[in-house]
Amino acid sequence: MSVIIKEISTLSEIKQFVKFAHKHYKNNPYYVPTLVLEEKETLNPKKNPVFEFCDHVYYMAYKDGKAVGRIAGMINRRANETWNQNHARFGWIEFTDDFEVSSALLKAVEEWAISKGVSAIHGPMGFTDLDHEGLLIEGFDQLGTMATIYNYDYYPTHLEKFGYKKDCDWIEFKIKTPDAIPERFKRVSEIVQKKYGLKVLKFKKVKDILPYGQRIFELLNTSFAHLYGYTPLTQKQIDYYTKIYITMLQLKFVTLITDPDDNLICFGISIPSLSKALQKSGGKLFPFGFIHLLRALKGKGRHDTIDLYLVAVRPDYQGKGVNALLFNDLIPVFQSNGYRYAESNVELETNHKVQSQWELFEYVQHKRRRAYIKELRVKS
Repeated sequence: MSVIIKEISTLSEIKQFVKFAHKHYKNNPYYVPTLVLEEKETLNPKKNPVFEFCDHVYYMAYKDGKAVGRIAGMINRRANETWNQNHARFGWIEFTDDFEVSSALLKAVEEWAISKGVSAIHGPMGFTDLDHEGLLIEGFDQLGTMATIYNYDYYPTHLEKFGYKKDCDWIEFKIKTPDAIPERFKRVSEIVQKKYGLKVLKFKKVKDILPYGQRIFELLNTSFAHLYGYTPLTQKQIDYYTKIYITMLQLKFVTLITDPDDNLICFGISIPSLSKALQKSGGKLFPFGFIHLLRALKGKGRHDTIDLYLVAVRPDYQGKGVNALLFNDLIPVFQSNGYRYAESNVELETNHKVQSQWELFEYVQHKRRRAYIKELRVKS
C-alpha cells in the first residue's frame, strides 16, 4: 500500500504528531522524550508568539493504516530578512526505515515550500534557535539531552539519498568535572575581575533573578546574532520564554556577571540533566512524571551529569577571559553537588573560541549533528 500524507492542524492532531516520536523510539535507551504539553504549546499558533512571523505546515505519513512518519515545514520571515535569504525550514522530522515514507514526507514539505516561493529548504531546525535543531550523525549510542534531537542512524542516509547536503555541523562535548579549578582559570579570573571591575551575581530566590530575565534574553540576542540561522527574539518571545524557563531554574547553577555599571555582560545557565527523568516520565507531567523531573532538578537520584544549557558573553567581552570567571564560580558548585560530568550541548564546529576552553579539562567530543540544505526549483 502506498504512503498517504495528511496535513494536520487541530489540537488533537498536533497531540498525535508529538506523541508519534515517543512511540517511534519506544524502548530506545538513548532517546529522551520531550514533554507533550510543552511541545504542543510550541506547535500551537494560538500559544507561541513565533507565529507572528512564521508560516508553517504539519504533515503525518500513514501506511497500511498506521502512522509511520511526521514532518513540519516552516518559513521564518524574520530569519530570511536577517540573513538576506529566501529559505524554508523543515523540522520535527521522524520516519520509519522506509525510503518511500521519508521521501513522501520530504516531497510534501518541499512542494509546500515551493508554493510559498522559496529557493531552498534547510533543517532539521525549529522556528527559532531555542527549538531543537540538527540531525544526529554521530553518537547514536549516547544518551540524548533535553535540548537536542535524537534520531536513528538511518536518518542521514535517507536525507542524502533524497538530495540533501551538509550546510553546517554542530559538535558536542562531555566534559569531566575537575577535582580542582584549573590554575589558569583561577589566575585569569582574578585578572579579568580586577581589570574590568566585574561582579559575579548569585541568587537564592526566583523573585530576585526575575528582573534580570529581560536582560538575559537581550544578551542572548546580542551574543548569538552571528550564529547559524539565529533570529533575534521579539519582546513577546522574551516574555514567553521568561515565563517558561526562569521560574524553573535551580539558582545555584546560574551565574550572572555584570560590569561596574550593572550591565549584564555574561551569563551561564546550567540544569541538572533531566534525560533520565524525562525517560521515566514518558513525556508526561501527570500523574507522576513531574515527580521525576522535580527530583532531578533538585539533584536527587543517581544522575551525575549537568547540562550547560545556555552560556553567553557580550561580543565586546569575548576572548577576554570572562568565561574563566564564569566557570571559576560554577565548578565548585558542580563538585559540591556531585556532578562528575557536564554536557556542552551544541556548538558550531567552526566556533573554535568556545571549543578551546575545554582544552583545560578532560573531555571527549562524543556527538555531531548536521543541518542539511537542498536547493528548490520554484515553479514559474
